[in-house]
Amino acid sequence: MSIASVRPQVEVPTVGALLRTWRERRRFSQQELSNRSSVSTRHLSRVETGRAHPTAEMIIHLSESLDVPLRDRNGILLAAGYAPRYRDRSWDDASIAVVMDGLRRLLDAHLPYPALLLDDHWDIVDANAAVDALMAGCAPELLEPPVNVVRVSLHPHGLAGRIGNLAEWGGHLLRQVSHRAERTHDPRHRELAAEVAGHLAGYVTERRTVRSGGPVITLEIEGEDGPLRFFSASATLSTATDTALEGLHLETFLPADESTRSRFGGR
Repeated sequence: MSIASVRPQVEVPTVGALLRTWRERRRFSQQELSNRSSVSTRHLSRVETGRAHPTAEMIIHLSESLDVPLRDRNGILLAAGYAPRYRDRSWDDASIAVVMDGLRRLLDAHLPYPALLLDDHWDIVDANAAVDALMAGCAPELLEPPVNVVRVSLHPHGLAGRIGNLAEWGGHLLRQVSHRAERTHDPRHRELAAEVAGHLAGYVTERRTVRSGGPVITLEIEGEDGPLRFFSASATLSTATDTALEGLHLETFLPADESTRSRFGGR
């Protein structure tokens, strides 16, 4: 008997099974998906059971209605026998140079306050010079590329010891990571969420569980000359058609009080 004959057969999901999986992940009934996509429940049922083969355009339409990430849309298209529609370029690809240049200009324009360009997993793609001051004192191994800003923020050898409202800020980050894990079902997002929860369990104190009660959640971090308070704003590329650009987001920090503003030399 040959070795090849005893290898286990790997079952490849069909296009219908993949669409059904994403519908169930979104907790949609067929009727709900029908309402959102204007595709009849009868046709949806036939597609999911393999009695109808959807066109590439139908797959893209249903994927949009299900908010399927672009990389996974490519997988569904491949399962149906179609070529992928969405490119996955590297950051230095000439075809996206103008987009990356524009985003990096936004980083510099945000000075003197910190700003970071992050990928879908919160790894730093680029950052402005003000971020260096926030990262001071972190363990060197946490600053080896790729630097994950969520991990650096909450790791005991990162910024955790300097964050005065660790439970509040950490809870905010955990909700963000958990929400993205729920949307993407990406194992890396799930692993990061579990890591964040573990770090918070070890560092929550009574002092740090008190909510600020302000209009926004702030990052309260100890600087060289005393505490700094920032609130954050995030921007994404809502028109991305590249899988790498889809998850790219700009995270900017702005002073939450006059003391922080004046110490950073802002107006």
